[in-house]
Amino acid sequence: MSETSATTETGEPASRPRKSSWKYIGPGIVVAATGVGAGDLVATLIAGSKFGYTLMWAAVIGCVVKISLAEAAGRWHLATGRTLFDGWRSLGPWTTVYFAIYVVVWGFIYGATAMSSSALPIVALFPDGPGLKFWAIVTGLIGLLFVWFNRYAVFEKAMTILIGIMFVVVMYVAIRVVPDVGASFAGLLPALPDGSLLYTLGLIGGVGGTITMAAYGYWVNAKGWSNSSWMRVMRLDNRVAYITTGLFVVAMLIVGAELLHASQTALTSGDRGLVDLGRVLEDRFGAGTAKLFLVGFFATSFSSLIGVWHGVSLMFADFVERFRAPAGPGSPVISETSEASGASEVSEVSEEEHAGPAVTARQQRSLPFRAYLLWLTFPPMTLLWLDQPFGLVIAYGVLGAFFMPFLALTLIWLLNSSRTPGEWRNGWVSNGMLALSGLLFIVLCVQQVRDLPW
Repeated sequence: MSETSATTETGEPASRPRKSSWKYIGPGIVVAATGVGAGDLVATLIAGSKFGYTLMWAAVIGCVVKISLAEAAGRWHLATGRTLFDGWRSLGPWTTVYFAIYVVVWGFIYGATAMSSSALPIVALFPDGPGLKFWAIVTGLIGLLFVWFNRYAVFEKAMTILIGIMFVVVMYVAIRVVPDVGASFAGLLPALPDGSLLYTLGLIGGVGGTITMAAYGYWVNAKGWSNSSWMRVMRLDNRVAYITTGLFVVAMLIVGAELLHASQTALTSGDRGLVDLGRVLEDRFGAGTAKLFLVGFFATSFSSLIGVWHGVSLMFADFVERFRAPAGPGSPVISETSEASGASEVSEVSEEEHAGPAVTARQQRSLPFRAYLLWLTFPPMTLLWLDQPFGLVIAYGVLGAFFMPFLALTLIWLLNSSRTPGEWRNGWVSNGMLALSGLLFIVLCVQQVRDLPW
């Protein structure tokens, strides 16, 4: 990227670093709200219920790992002016084949899971109303319409409100159970109780560790950050995101340790475990606290739903665009959208013009973006009535297990090669963190594949 030729809207050189400021925070909030799902919170609760505060250190390490991964994804977008899928494609056709299969299978299964998760707290709040399938369809349709008709700025504001609700509710519950401060600090010392290895790896690699980490760079561009002058801002934004995620994990560990560990209360695995927790909170603190928690549960699930509907649809639109165009650093972008056909014309542009709100807005009007939105919404509704097909479950599990190692290892490859300007290539700290996360996710990948119902 030419650092001297790029200019900002005020005419200043784009190479002049922007001052990191809280007023710019946005994409990090989006990725934090999307990445923390109900299932993640249940897994954390179960770890706390089984081992108390002992695994607190794993939550902290997990936060650092996620900061490194998302920073690398954001740095690629800003340093090169190219999208992450454009980078993957430059590594060879195998990345395109993997992503194409993954995004189709994953979207089909995840769509049903996200809709059901968002419906569960509504059913618990209104037990005399319509059932789970009705509310699952309603939440899916609301997510579809919201993302279809709103641009990134509105989407970001909605995600900020949802994560605000999540944060207030989770912190309130953690305070209500009266945390043991001494035990919390003691839990920062690494220790592995018997039988805790898999829970430890899950805490480090699980919460907030999804395809939405790869979407972070797309949200960075949608915010209007399109060159390396935004690097400091992006890094502050990213740290805020995963420190927030870390606070969620710590708070849920506290709830698990204080509310469930001492009484040896068991939760149902998966999203329904949060409904169980709502009943426990009602018994302990009354109906008001339980209902407040269910509102937080809904905010957690629905923010993940609309976050995926938006972020992964952007990735899919970019995937289709790159698939149609020749690979290389002179990256094409969607320039115009045919309103009649929805097809996108592709043109060559300078790297400085490559990314930004206008490009994101055009992508959101593109046929691939809207087609994937529909794919996430309507076909998965059939799974609300049917058991998930065995072969599809296996494919979903295998492809999903490989995604995080794929992300970590390809980022190492991209950010140590000539594809990245020398100033922004990985240093030893970044390489060490990405290598550590890659190794961690490979171990988790093997375990996830072993645990599938073969």
